[in-house]
Amino acid sequence: MDNKSIQAEMASFIGKLFRDNFGKGPSSVYVSIRQPYFTIYLSDFLAPMERVLVGQENYSKVEETRDLLMRELLPDIKAAFRIKTDLEVQNLYYDWSLPNRSGLIIGKLKSDKSELDEISASTDAPHKKEVTREVIRVSEIAEKVPEVVDSVYLNDRTLLILREGILVRIEKELIKSGYSEELRLTKRKLEKGLFDPEKFGEILGTHIQDLFVDWDFEEDKSYIVLIIKPR
Repeated sequence: MDNKSIQAEMASFIGKLFRDNFGKGPSSVYVSIRQPYFTIYLSDFLAPMERVLVGQENYSKVEETRDLLMRELLPDIKAAFRIKTDLEVQNLYYDWSLPNRSGLIIGKLKSDKSELDEISASTDAPHKKEVTREVIRVSEIAEKVPEVVDSVYLNDRTLLILREGILVRIEKELIKSGYSEELRLTKRKLEKGLFDPEKFGEILGTHIQDLFVDWDFEEDKSYIVLIIKPR
């Protein structure tokens, strides 16, 4: 199955899945694939009750509730990829931009190559060094300088940035003690307050529509995704 067919099939599935489970689905679902990665961008996605909480800037309550539900939905998304597209999903991550009423699911497909080999084999993204420097600068403020930073465009609107080796000792202890969810919510608020979409827009010479971030605590890595506004 080609990428366009996969994108159409999964966009339709995700729209129905979220509508059935959240009571309201996104108005649009955009699936982007550049193996071994894919993203699923959800726009205009906010349930009526969530709208009230977001209006009160009570973002943490919405995120906590969504995180609980997403734990149930991620296996369904993996299974749908396997059944509908014959692709094996290795890991899934997600984040929300509640003020923008949008969300993103980040996926990595199973591959024989290492993740860094996959990214390095891709054509260098424009302004890659400048993007790396900004990611390092913010990461050092939030936790520490990552051991690895690399980036790749999935398409002309989606820039994926990989960080490896970012957790400090206290964070690792919190994870061992069972505080992964609390740490995720805290880091999400902290890092998204530090990563400035306008700064990335200046570097790339464009406007950043959305910024998302999530972590794989077990493998000590993180993904940042910039959604670039169409010209």
